[in-house]
Amino acid sequence: MAERSSRITLVTALIVATALALVVMGLTAVTNAGARTAEAAPRAAGERAAASHVMQGHVMAAADPVPSGDDPDGDGYIPANPPVTGVEPSARIPAPRYFHEFQANCSVGHTGSVDPIVYPGQTGKSHNHTFMGNDTTDENSTTASLGAGGTACKAPGDLSAYWMPTLYDGDREVRPVGPQTIYYKAGVTDYTSVRPFPKGLRFVVGSPTQTAEQFRNHPGKVEGWECGESYNNFDFPASCPTRPDVQLNLRMQAPSCWDGKYLDTPDHQVHMAYPRAQGANQNVCPPSHPVALPMIEFKMAWPVNGDMSQVRLASGTGHSFHYDFLNAWDDATLGAMVEHCVVGGLQCDARGYDQNHPGEGAALNENYELP
Repeated sequence: MAERSSRITLVTALIVATALALVVMGLTAVTNAGARTAEAAPRAAGERAAASHVMQGHVMAAADPVPSGDDPDGDGYIPANPPVTGVEPSARIPAPRYFHEFQANCSVGHTGSVDPIVYPGQTGKSHNHTFMGNDTTDENSTTASLGAGGTACKAPGDLSAYWMPTLYDGDREVRPVGPQTIYYKAGVTDYTSVRPFPKGLRFVVGSPTQTAEQFRNHPGKVEGWECGESYNNFDFPASCPTRPDVQLNLRMQAPSCWDGKYLDTPDHQVHMAYPRAQGANQNVCPPSHPVALPMIEFKMAWPVNGDMSQVRLASGTGHSFHYDFLNAWDDATLGAMVEHCVVGGLQCDARGYDQNHPGEGAALNENYELP
């Protein structure tokens, strides 16, 4: 009897030990899976977003890789080297300054059915774009090739590429005339926390497939399409005053908070975020995108007025407007402009000069170059 009792006790102990081992193994598996999930979350978000844009017919899927000079494996991820770590979003409220910005004045150089961010190395897959800034931008553009190019910006150090869908009046291509205004400003309340763009950062603002409602509610929307005394139009107005001083205008702001990890992601957007409102009139970067960068704002003007019924974008209706940016600034020049104008709380022109604060001097000389 005692021997049987011992056998039962031994079997029971084995069963309990086995059960405990299975529990531990299960917990370990769950923990490891959670760690893997957390590690993969940024990429998963990018892949989901990329898939969404594929359905919208704009961005290629990560499953259809096209290698490029900046993305050799074609997976859509371009890691920052080095990444920016250890940054916390700043909720500091510095001394109030109404302005903290400078202008990049860049002219249109050329147009073409290429998009080096969305369709690298390919021609004819994209709708037609109007390119400003770097005069070498094409389907094969990389950070290095732009750095070796020239520029249609006033500041020779701004070798960045800026582009948007081409505007047509019927079949006539309409290009903005002269230097266009691209603001670089603080998007966060703590303007002293803004740092320069990392070389090679790129992103797309908006989407060619967004609806009128999405365009209206886009966080980068300023006042929609404007002409004469007509504002807040989310498609092209039916007509504009036929006067020499009237042009079609649009302003649109880009996200200015960066994750610090990627210069690009498959959908060309999830590595960037807009600041979030916090407290009374305070804008702060979200914890997922803690690095405050300049907020780009396109302020474009097209020489078209009168009957607007035949006006369209290469991407479609007025609410399909979007734009792309690929940073190729000379690091020292951009750093000087950001420090003097944005961090310094000034309203600067393309030289980094604030006419309302002449005593502050300028960041660049009369040739728009570092002194």
